[in-house]
Amino acid sequence: MITRTAQRAAVLVVAAVLMSGCSSEDPAQAEEWKQDYCTKLGSWQDLAHATPSSEADSGAGQGAGSPDADDTASAGRTVIDASKRLDRAGLEHGGTRILDDTVNAVGGDMGAEIRAVSYCDDSGFETLVRSAG
Repeated sequence: MITRTAQRAAVLVVAAVLMSGCSSEDPAQAEEWKQDYCTKLGSWQDLAHATPSSEADSGAGQGAGSPDADDTASAGRTVIDASKRLDRAGLEHGGTRILDDTVNAVGGDMGAEIRAVSYCDDSGFETLVRSAG
C-alpha cells in the first residue's frame, strides 16, 4: 500500500512539473526576451510607418530596392526572429500566437500589429512600441 501511494505521488509530481509550462527559462531571461522582442517590434514600426522624407516628396522617390525598404525588411526579419524565440519558450499570453501575429504584422496586417503591440503592453514594455490603433 505504501508503494502504491508513493507511485501515485511521484506521478502527481511529474504531472505538476509538466503542467507548469514548457519553458525552463528563468524569469529574468524571459523578461529579457520580451523586452528584446518589443524593442525590435518598435524599431520595425518606426521604419514601416515612417513618413516619406522630403527627398522622396520632391520626386527623388524611394523604390523597392532603396536602403529604407531594405532596412524595413531587415527589421521585419529581426522582429520575426525574436518572436520565434518567444514562441519556442512558450512566452505567449492568453492564447495569443505571437509568431503568427508578428509575421502577419510585418506583412501589413494592422489587426495582427495591434495584437503584437498589445503583447508588449501586457508585458510592461508599452513604451517600446507605437500604438497601432
